[in-house]
Amino acid sequence: MCNTTPPGGPGEAHSRFAEAAAFHGHVCPGLALGYRAAEIALDRLRSGRSEDEEIVTIAETDACGVDAIQVLTGCTAGKGNLLFKDYGKHAFTFINRRTGDAVRIAANPSFDTDSLDPDLAPLRARVFRGDASAAEQAEYRKRVDRVVEAVLDLPAEQLFTVRDVDVKIPERARIFRSVPCAKCGEMTAESRVRVEGGKFVCYACSQEYSRRW
Repeated sequence: MCNTTPPGGPGEAHSRFAEAAAFHGHVCPGLALGYRAAEIALDRLRSGRSEDEEIVTIAETDACGVDAIQVLTGCTAGKGNLLFKDYGKHAFTFINRRTGDAVRIAANPSFDTDSLDPDLAPLRARVFRGDASAAEQAEYRKRVDRVVEAVLDLPAEQLFTVRDVDVKIPERARIFRSVPCAKCGEMTAESRVRVEGGKFVCYACSQEYSRRW
């Protein structure tokens, strides 16, 4: 769960961050970290926002920062140039298709956002439990905004480890025809069906797929 404040706050000096906050729904340190990662990546890859699939992002988490990455880089799930590897790591690989350059940006193990304000964690716990007074909630929002401002201004090397990497460039997104599931009847992308008893079955209805969970 992220530390939350309404959109706005530390957005005046960072117009794109304000845009990311509006998209995400609130301001939080996780969003700021994703924003900084995207900024660094675009600078290293000498690229602007991806209108199509010029840039690819491989995200190893589905946390708040991914929303800032979508806004800033133009890498989105819908376009197929935002790929997820569910490793539970705050790590992202950004690839420039045009040049073949790629950079991996991962959370610096020696950095913790809570270290920017040691008193924030206990206050956050009270807010999330619903035990905080109105004054404490207001204080919490102020503290979160200060942490976010710090994250937006800290040196990149304090926040992340950044290194150029050699990666295989993912193929461009493909459009597959849809076929009806033999069990539920719902149309399913042909790339996402299994064959059971000679019939196409969607993942949700597939016995083999269900057993994995």
